[in-house]
Amino acid sequence: MSTEIKYTIITPVRDEEQYIEQTLRSVIAQTITPTEWIIVDDGSIDRTGRIIDEYAQKYPWIHVVHRTNRGFRKAGSGVIDAFYDGYDVRRVEDGDFIIKLDGDLSFDKDYFQKSFDHFIRSPDIGIGGGAIYNVVNGALMVEQHPQFHVRGATKIYRKECWNAIGGLMHAPGWDTLDEVKANMLGWKSRTFADLKVLHYRYTGAADGLWKTNVKYGRANYVSGYHPLFMAFKCLKRVFDKPVLLGAVGIFYGYVSSYLKRMPQVDDKVLIAYIRKQQLNKIFMRETIWK
Repeated sequence: MSTEIKYTIITPVRDEEQYIEQTLRSVIAQTITPTEWIIVDDGSIDRTGRIIDEYAQKYPWIHVVHRTNRGFRKAGSGVIDAFYDGYDVRRVEDGDFIIKLDGDLSFDKDYFQKSFDHFIRSPDIGIGGGAIYNVVNGALMVEQHPQFHVRGATKIYRKECWNAIGGLMHAPGWDTLDEVKANMLGWKSRTFADLKVLHYRYTGAADGLWKTNVKYGRANYVSGYHPLFMAFKCLKRVFDKPVLLGAVGIFYGYVSSYLKRMPQVDDKVLIAYIRKQQLNKIFMRETIWK
C-alpha cells in the first residue's frame, strides 16, 4: 500500500523567500509524511535560509544544509551540485523513492500518495511527477512537453530506477537525460496528468526568455541532440510569441556550443539512443518523443 511507502525529498533552493512557505506547507500537509526532507539553501541572500531553519526546528524530519553563496546562479549543473550536497547527507538509504522537488511549488495534500499509487499500478514506471501549471494572464496554463518528460521541478524516482540510471548527471539537460536513459534501460517515465502542481516561478523566469532559450539550446547540444531534430525544433518555434525570439535563442545556444566544441555527455550509447529516437520522431516511426 502507498501509505507504507518511505521516501526522501531533496529540495535545492536559492532566494525563494517569496514562495518557499507555500512548498513547506504543501509537504507538511501530505497524507504520507516524508521519511526525511533535506532542503539545501544554495547561498541565498534573502530570508530563505532563516525560514527553512525555523521549520526544521518544528519538524524533526526536515533537515537543512547551507551552502556558501557563489555569487551567481549556475545554470544546469548548479542545481545538481546543490542536490547532491543534500543527497550525500541523507539518513535513510532503504527508502522506496528519491524525490527532487523545487521550492516554489504548491500541491494538494494527497499529491505524493496519488503519485505513488501510479507507480504501484504500473511497476515499469521509473520516473514520474505531476503536471506543472503556471499562472498566465490570470489563468492556469499547463506546461506542454513530450509524453515521456517529467518537469525537473517535481521528479519522483523509483529507487530501482534511480540506481539503474546512476542518479542525475552533472550537466545541462539533466532532467531529460535521466528519462531518456531510463527509457533506454527499459523503464518508463510519465507525467501524471491528473495531478496538478502549481509552479509560482515559471520555468526559466529567473534568467529571462532569451537567456533561457539559449540555455535550452546549449543543453540540447551537450545532451547530443541530432542536428536535424534541432532544425525542426527551431522551425516549429519560429511563430511562438514573441515571434522568432525562442527559435533564434535555441539555435544560437546549440550552434555556439558546437563552434566552441563544448564537451558533450560522456555516454556514446545514450547519445546514439537519443538521436535514434529523434529521427524516429521526424520520420514518424515509433518513438518516446510523442
